[in-house]
Amino acid sequence: MSTNDVLTEVGPRLRRLRKEREVTLAALSEATGISVSTLSRLESGLRKPSLELLLPIAQAHQVPLDELVGAPPVGDPRVRAKPIVRGGRTHWPLTRQPGGPQAFKVLEPQRSQEPDPRTHEGYEWLYVLSGRLRLVLGDHDVVLSAGEAAEFDTRVPHWFGSTGEGPVEFLSLFGPQGERMHVRARPRQA
Repeated sequence: MSTNDVLTEVGPRLRRLRKEREVTLAALSEATGISVSTLSRLESGLRKPSLELLLPIAQAHQVPLDELVGAPPVGDPRVRAKPIVRGGRTHWPLTRQPGGPQAFKVLEPQRSQEPDPRTHEGYEWLYVLSGRLRLVLGDHDVVLSAGEAAEFDTRVPHWFGSTGEGPVEFLSLFGPQGERMHVRARPRQA
């Protein structure tokens, strides 16, 4: 449905709502501060609806603005993405839209790894749900427990993973730059 089609439907919807509630144009004018002639022109389609006109009408009728403009119903909001296994880690995408901030629930199995810090453009936020997460960030080597969070600029060499004591489950949030390929912060030792 085009924008013009949506706007064309607003007038009849306003009239129907007012009549269902048995409200006169004069009473609605009194409640909204909008003149009777403007309300009449809105209902007949001779006046284009605007936000500054629709908001007071929605408030007077105590209905959401969506009801006045006939917004389509919201679909099922649940995210049902399939898990992705990368490098032994399982990632569940929690966002559906490409671009913009991305969120993942991550399960890191129990394993001992030598940290291999990397850098990339962006900013990252981590929140530990269960277990313990080791975070190496620049000169810092810290362990985060359940309920703890960390945020950092990903241009700083960083690595995170299991402490080796058990699996860790955490949330990871980062901007679009964080999706880019990781670049090694230092060459591997031969």
